[in-house]
Amino acid sequence: MNAEVSLEDRIRGGIIGLLVGDALGVPYEFHPKEQIPPFEEIEFQPPANFDRAHRGVPSGTYSDDGAQALCLLASLLECGKFNADDFAKKIVAWYREDYMAVDKVFDVGIQTQKAILNLRKGFPPLTAGPSEDRQNGNGSLMRVLPLALWHKGTDLELVADTFDQSAVTHGHIRSKLCCALYCLWARRILQSVENAWESAVETIYEIFPEGTIENAELETHIRPKDKIFELKGSGYVVDSLRVGVWANNNKTFEETVKAAISLGEDTDSTACIAGGIAGLKFGVQAISERWQRNLRGKANYEPLLEKLLQYSNPYHFQLKKT
Repeated sequence: MNAEVSLEDRIRGGIIGLLVGDALGVPYEFHPKEQIPPFEEIEFQPPANFDRAHRGVPSGTYSDDGAQALCLLASLLECGKFNADDFAKKIVAWYREDYMAVDKVFDVGIQTQKAILNLRKGFPPLTAGPSEDRQNGNGSLMRVLPLALWHKGTDLELVADTFDQSAVTHGHIRSKLCCALYCLWARRILQSVENAWESAVETIYEIFPEGTIENAELETHIRPKDKIFELKGSGYVVDSLRVGVWANNNKTFEETVKAAISLGEDTDSTACIAGGIAGLKFGVQAISERWQRNLRGKANYEPLLEKLLQYSNPYHFQLKKT
């Protein structure tokens, strides 16, 4: 952990990092890892001979991942708390009215789409997200980082809000726990804790000790203590979290997001998840100027980022007990 990176640079890096990772991964989505170009050719504009995904989308455009993260950030800043009703309205506005999208919505996960239909039918937001075992996509994980950057409560309060944030579109306990682990990990980085991931894992087990349903889920399906695991670029929430942990063993922001993309498949989401953490670790100045310059949607994210920075202060990230 580089203690010389300022708090402001970490916060900027987190938001810009998730958006850059998302936008960088967009052209490579749906391709198996064998078709992904070598690191030096992975850019906003893919190689000329590459059959890019989302052909009509201009290079440097973030997708549903980044747009929903900005929906969450806007809701937190406007409401001063996590408000499931307001967040749900913003997610529906994104889907129907292109709220926080760069141009038009061009990608939406199956579970998120089902949840939005439920919301439009009048389901309460905290019951709208599908919650069956096979409905554990990464849609709530990819957007959750702003909650960790904004939150001033205890670890337990942060975890409770991550659970509710997930429930709006992804109601299964596995998705909720992955979001909680990710936010605790981000918080530990902001607190300059060494071995931030291990500290987050320790905390989640303290909150959910042996004998709880959550502990059983951690031990059986998520297994965050494992040092060796199969890497997959799929949209499964556990795979995506593991890719984020693995990719962040790299030494630079660029290596981190490109490592996530190199696994293929759900490249925009895995690079978004890995890039948000890498942005926190290395700070905004470690993100290539070419990527920051060519990232689209500045009118959406720059005002929100400035408001988040005004809201934040050093006390915000003091290590708090559960």
